[in-house]
Amino acid sequence: MIERRTTQRHRVFKGGTLTFESSGIACTVRNMSEGGAAIDLDASVTLPQCFTLAIARDNFVRNCREVWRNDKRIGLAFVQ
Repeated sequence: MIERRTTQRHRVFKGGTLTFESSGIACTVRNMSEGGAAIDLDASVTLPQCFTLAIARDNFVRNCREVWRNDKRIGLAFVQ
């Protein structure tokens, strides 16, 4: 497998929320880096082009876009 990440991701297991269009979807953040994260969802969801990932216990909020998807796991890139 070819590694395409520019920064190393660190394993985590944190509850998060994806927000868009005045709604929120619970997710589990599985790993993170400076530039992105991988999350798990309970169900398959269609996401808009841009949305927000928030981890309340860490006061963490980032705008994101979907980069890849594998069943219920989604790779996110943080956008400026």
